[in-house]
Amino acid sequence: MRNLLRGMLVVICCMAGIAMADEKNILVTSGSDRATPIAVVPFGFQGGAVLPDDMAEIIGNDLRNSGYYSPIPKQNMISQPSQPSEIIFRDWKAVGAQYMMVGNITPAGGRLQVQWALFNVATEQKVADGSVSGTTEQIRDMAHFISDQSFQKLTGIDGAFSTRLLYVTAERFSEKNTRYTLQRSDYDGARAVTLLQSREPILSPRFAPDGKRIAYVSFEQKRPRIFMQNIDTGRREQITNFEGLNGAPAWSPDGNRLAFVLSKDGNPDIYVMNLGSRQITRVTAGPGINTEPYWGKDGSTIYFTSDRGGKPQIYKTSANGGGAERVTFVGNYNANPKLSADEKTLVMIHRQDGFTNFKVAAQDLQRGSVKILTDSTLDESPTVAPNGTMVIYATRQQGRGVLMLVSINGRVRLPLPTAQGEVREPSWSPYLK
Repeated sequence: MRNLLRGMLVVICCMAGIAMADEKNILVTSGSDRATPIAVVPFGFQGGAVLPDDMAEIIGNDLRNSGYYSPIPKQNMISQPSQPSEIIFRDWKAVGAQYMMVGNITPAGGRLQVQWALFNVATEQKVADGSVSGTTEQIRDMAHFISDQSFQKLTGIDGAFSTRLLYVTAERFSEKNTRYTLQRSDYDGARAVTLLQSREPILSPRFAPDGKRIAYVSFEQKRPRIFMQNIDTGRREQITNFEGLNGAPAWSPDGNRLAFVLSKDGNPDIYVMNLGSRQITRVTAGPGINTEPYWGKDGSTIYFTSDRGGKPQIYKTSANGGGAERVTFVGNYNANPKLSADEKTLVMIHRQDGFTNFKVAAQDLQRGSVKILTDSTLDESPTVAPNGTMVIYATRQQGRGVLMLVSINGRVRLPLPTAQGEVREPSWSPYLK
């Protein structure tokens, strides 16, 4: 393993917002690039009823949340065409739009037919177009679908706006009466539905790669135990019942194995269970606490948090066990590892040397540079979109636990609408088929 623990020479670069430690360890504290202006014009609607959701607004918000695009406000639009033939490109050049989208919604046989088209304003050329149909209740699904299609055409990156989110809420009614609820929603917090309620804590919900199963930790037996649940049927199955800690479940990329943390042998260590045979294999050993496993996409590598060096840092090891390699070197605390889809970026909870606040940060695994993504404090539980463009994490605002979304490039930070009570433990779904 390369020796990256040389003495650190810190140079403050105010113009670039960068504090450099050495050629392999760089802390990026700010950026100056801007998102691309795009106009998503309100879609025309040829029907008498009022639609429950604004499709253009949903699409604009999706593209904004990626951090790549900056939607032009409706009040700044000089005109509002709904058909390509109605577009006057000089209107959109005048407001600074580099891209624009028009669309039209037509009722047809009890359903809605949506036609849309995306244009490059400078060249006046069509970038993408398409159609999609659905019920009034599926407006958000259709909008997210159009966002996915448009984002892929514009960037070459698959859109992740049709994905889902898991999270836990805790509502306290009295000192001895708290209700914990496991929720599933759209990625942006809309349309939440309840999957499980309990009077005992629920922790670490995780989607399986097929998007149809979840794993989580429940204290319903007064001790932490790991359960697996089918989302559609609600059928539950207890996976672990070992003495001591049973926690932090993580699905392998093929969905056939589950990594988790057990303390049955004294020290919290990472184990892997074959879900077919229910046989377990110990992955880590030695002094310190080893926790928060996360699989590499090849299914042979596990990233995890360990304080074996004195303070929590992120390591990686073979899923079959063996020696561990340290991955993080910037800061005095790095934990809860998550990887981007291309495995070039490691997202984690990070604390800088000399500070007490915990923030979400992204480390470039090739260069070693670390970029702070959040401006909040006491951040925890980051989860990464399957295309690697966005991160959702838990933090606190005005004394309440909330979920926040931040783009991986740091351009966008915003709270997600969620239920009342303390909100925590977010987990992003894979692409859903």
